[in-house]
Amino acid sequence: MIPKELLAALRTIEIHTARLANEQLSGTYHSGFKGQGLAFREVRPYQPGDDVRTIDWNVSARMNEAFVKVFVEEREMTVMLVVDLSASERFGTRRAAKVRVASEVAALLAFSAIRNNDRVGLIIATDRIERIVPPKKGEKHVMRVVREILGFTPTHAAPEPDPGGRPRLGAATDLRAALESLVHVARRRSIAFLVSDFYDTGYERSLALASAKHDVVPVVLVDPRDAELPDVGLASFEDLESGQAVVVDTGDPRVRAWYAAAMNKIADSRRTAFHKLGLDAVEIETSGSFVRPLRDLFARRAKRIRR
Repeated sequence: MIPKELLAALRTIEIHTARLANEQLSGTYHSGFKGQGLAFREVRPYQPGDDVRTIDWNVSARMNEAFVKVFVEEREMTVMLVVDLSASERFGTRRAAKVRVASEVAALLAFSAIRNNDRVGLIIATDRIERIVPPKKGEKHVMRVVREILGFTPTHAAPEPDPGGRPRLGAATDLRAALESLVHVARRRSIAFLVSDFYDTGYERSLALASAKHDVVPVVLVDPRDAELPDVGLASFEDLESGQAVVVDTGDPRVRAWYAAAMNKIADSRRTAFHKLGLDAVEIETSGSFVRPLRDLFARRAKRIRR
């Protein structure tokens, strides 16, 4: 049985994202990604200006007239949604938690894909691979993908202690495992949206290997409080994944400045890694629109493809 709250959330996301996919992303999505190649469609009589390399000499000899082959782009693609649902995705201080934004982004991308006759698959990862949904078409399949994300609970009820022996509050993050799973699961070249807050290390080599085989698009979920601390005096903070707790004097400007500098360093390192691999990354804030950044991303890609 699916809880009523989950059904209501699914229905809301379905109505909202299906409309957005039709009205705002249909054109930019289609033009922002190349198909898998060219497929033969037909032959037709040669016309001045046609490329002579496309002449079908066998047909031309039989018909005593020059005919050329006509090719069309093979548009059908596979879209893989690789979604990080570690415990840090439960964090969010504005419109919604990151996990809710991840489900909205996944739904919008999935609806855009099926509108273009593409297949959609899903990989859910924490510190291990939790779910793999094979690529399929259809709106029912899209809603299954969204339901898997919204209704997700880790398969391991009690997370293992960290290397220091401290108990964990929730599932940790392992982007390396998620990317390695993508390489093994998706045999054909696919468009892979990697949705995460990217608070992990040691995944760069796996990201390079995955991007060599697939068109990887990092979708970075960010919250305003990721980058800066509020001035609320003494406050206790607890890591959602490690369980480590610390008391911080947020009223001290030096503490807030140190935190902001440390988080900016992490963000800069992440952006540098994406740029080095030539990846089209997009950042989506929990406090703002998740449509505009994706629309801008698709428009940039379409412009580059036209060039």
